[in-house]
Amino acid sequence: MKTQLRTSNIVSFTAASAVTLLIVSTISLLGFLWPFFVTSDSSSPQWIFLACAPIALLLFFTKVSNGDLDAKSVALLALLSALIAALRPLGTGAVGIEPMWFILILSARVFGPAFGFLLGALSMVLSAFITGGIGPWLAYQSFAAAWIGLGVALIPGRLRGRRELVALIIYGILAAQFFGIAMDLQFWPWYLGVDSQLSYIPGGALAENFDRFITYHFLSALAWDIPRAIFTSVLLAIAGKPVLGALRRAQTRARFMTPIEFKDAQTISEREIRPSAIQR
Repeated sequence: MKTQLRTSNIVSFTAASAVTLLIVSTISLLGFLWPFFVTSDSSSPQWIFLACAPIALLLFFTKVSNGDLDAKSVALLALLSALIAALRPLGTGAVGIEPMWFILILSARVFGPAFGFLLGALSMVLSAFITGGIGPWLAYQSFAAAWIGLGVALIPGRLRGRRELVALIIYGILAAQFFGIAMDLQFWPWYLGVDSQLSYIPGGALAENFDRFITYHFLSALAWDIPRAIFTSVLLAIAGKPVLGALRRAQTRARFMTPIEFKDAQTISEREIRPSAIQR
């Protein structure tokens, strides 16, 4: 009889962590949507959203210190974060050519949505340090990537084979569009100024600002979001199956969350000697 060596998820949020994540995500969502609800032209609630970034990092370090992530899980998280951070600059300057997303989606599929949330957030932070892309937009990018990793939970776990790959491709397309919308939301109020027909109107009506944003997003999507979706889906179609297999083998062989036992070398030697003595 074979022994199951892997856990279903490397890390899962406790009740307290899930509540914290829900609160942080809700406040973060307001950081994306504030242009549609702010009625004063002098209000700038970005500070509320930026305050969520250290809370999310605190959540991660709290989980590590509480033992929710063992040493092997932290090492894997660091390895995959470094890989994604190294892949992201490959698309710098190219329209929608971002090879990082298929690794994030496949990793979250194998190791669980909680792991995907942490991986998405930390990958963006590490990538910003590598590329020098540190700025007010980093918190937006981190949370958008984290939600993409978390959203893989929407794919039924029982799917395998071709159906699983098709579901991942569809999710990759939707995730690429979601990231584009999220980035446009944080970019649009500041980029166009106040003179164009697509500019954000401070304190304007919800319907009017929403109409302007949709038009602006559609124009930008043609250059970024659609190529990103195509590139991500092609990578998932070509490399999805072998990468999934490799990650699942790593999950099985590493035996994540298995306690490490330290034994005295002399005791082990005695156990090895006794059977040989009996045979004599």
